[in-house]
Amino acid sequence: MTTFTTGTDTLTRDALAVLQPGFAGTTAPDWVRRRLGEGLASVALFGRNVATAEQVTALTAQLRAERDDLLVAIDEESGDVTRLEVRTGSSFPGSHALGAVDDTDLTRRVARELGRRLAACGVNFNWAPSADVNANPDNPVIGVRSFGGDTGLVARHTAAYVEGLQSTGVAACTKHFPGHGDTSVDSHHAIPHIDLDTTTLHERELRPFRAAIAAGTRAVMSAHIRVPVLDPDRPATLSRRILTDLLRGELGYDGLIVTDGMEMRAISGTYGLEHGVVLAIAAGADAICVGGGLCDEDTVQRLQDALVGAVRSGELSEERLADAAARVRALAEWTAGVRRSPDAAAGPEPEVGLTAARRAVTVTRTAPAPPVTGAVYVATFTPEANIAVGDETPWGVGAELERLLPGTTTGVFTGPDAGDRALRAAADRRVDAVVRAEHRHPWMRTALDTLLAADAGTVVVEMGVPQADPRGALHIATHGAARVCGVAAAEAVVAG
Repeated sequence: MTTFTTGTDTLTRDALAVLQPGFAGTTAPDWVRRRLGEGLASVALFGRNVATAEQVTALTAQLRAERDDLLVAIDEESGDVTRLEVRTGSSFPGSHALGAVDDTDLTRRVARELGRRLAACGVNFNWAPSADVNANPDNPVIGVRSFGGDTGLVARHTAAYVEGLQSTGVAACTKHFPGHGDTSVDSHHAIPHIDLDTTTLHERELRPFRAAIAAGTRAVMSAHIRVPVLDPDRPATLSRRILTDLLRGELGYDGLIVTDGMEMRAISGTYGLEHGVVLAIAAGADAICVGGGLCDEDTVQRLQDALVGAVRSGELSEERLADAAARVRALAEWTAGVRRSPDAAAGPEPEVGLTAARRAVTVTRTAPAPPVTGAVYVATFTPEANIAVGDETPWGVGAELERLLPGTTTGVFTGPDAGDRALRAAADRRVDAVVRAEHRHPWMRTALDTLLAADAGTVVVEMGVPQADPRGALHIATHGAARVCGVAAAEAVVAG
């Protein structure tokens, strides 16, 4: 491909404006600062960019010294998917826990406190909430990121989350349109197919997005999924039928459309990164998310060149690119000039996340649990983390039980003999077993079978979607694996 000289002409600036790249490091790289002067209007932060809240604040200040109306985006769903607290685990439970409580005022307050913390760090665009209806309990990528499997519940909590977050001046980005909840494939690896009829699509998948639009969501993120009833040929991110005809036309949405990460194999492995970006803008997307897998200046240059080249060849209209860039700048202007609402003026609620996590805990007693007379052994059965969640964020209840019950020890197990190894490690101590979506992992079910056969007084803590039947003398479902969910679970274990 021919490389075009970086300049300040309108076409080049528009091509840069639609890109939303990530970068390496905890300070602003020179190349990012330079590109901001050339037209780049957005950047994305990931866990690799975060050390502390103070450091993120300094980083965003560096960036805004180059461009005051910059969009700084982050994937901060809270719960299992956290970037701001990637090293410690989130102070807020995720969507599934909030859906389990089913108090929209609480969801609104949690989102507002999260937005307040993001805004204090200089972040003004959050790729959340997930409006996906968890229709397939075996879904490998959504799970506890969804408010639940009931469409009405997901719709009302999606709207409440949008309202709470945006009351702080942080733009919400409702995802993953037109609905990623009924998939069995992770789009990080391949293109999922959702085979459903038009009625189900409108009554189940689209209803939460309609609620988000009515609540004023400033952005919607597209999904890299193929929905044949809408477009048999292209995934939603690249489909004009889905982004322009359905989302803009039929649903009447007029805000920003941003893609899911374009480096995900569903797009880059099928269409190629550069061609995929051109197709997405042509289909109706306005902003290109790229950089979850580490983005550098060369990638930005290649994508800029691809867009400029597509306009010059006639593959992409200059008007469509200009419209996309204008929508990006309009959202940046909103975040820069928004006035806080009366709700946002209310005082901080630093404990609202823990309050929500405690309310989300469900305790089932199937037999008298042995009293806690001393330390216990916490066996955490760890599945492979999905890419959206990542494997660097700690989870579980071990650390909290060590604090509450001095002398408690812990171990992490996986694989077909995990239960036997946990029993040997525990010796004669009571085992508290911690699992995550037991129903999706046969080896995990086998491990629990082994523990329960050895000791009916075993306590089970489920930190994923509690789809399997409760078992263990005490079964504690947290509906998520955020740090505060671990605190709430440990408290329930001690209380018996």
